[in-house]
Amino acid sequence: MHKNWPEMAAELNPLVTALRQESPDVMRAFSQMAQSATKQGALDPKTKELIAFAISVAVRCDACIAFHAKAAQKYGATREEVSEALGMAVYMGAGPSVMYAAQALEAFDQYAAAAEPNPAAAR
Repeated sequence: MHKNWPEMAAELNPLVTALRQESPDVMRAFSQMAQSATKQGALDPKTKELIAFAISVAVRCDACIAFHAKAAQKYGATREEVSEALGMAVYMGAGPSVMYAAQALEAFDQYAAAAEPNPAAAR
């Protein structure tokens, strides 16, 4: 089973936009909560994204995995850090989390590969 995680996130963006239009007060409050939860504090944004990524696995949310894999990569998480965070999700979620953790690692790898410079394209 191979999923295209960046494509999944891109396909969800217009759906979330439509939801924002239909429920502006709720979505505005959700956005404010997200901003408050992810801002720099005792934990840096990268650590918070690693937590969110692991929770995405534990609650088995494909769309959450797609978005938090991208955010973890954006904040500079390494594959090793992602793997350890996913290990905690597996520990807390048992067998079903193993299956989602494998897919979440694939999602992170796809975003990391897309962010790497392509030496062949420079020629």
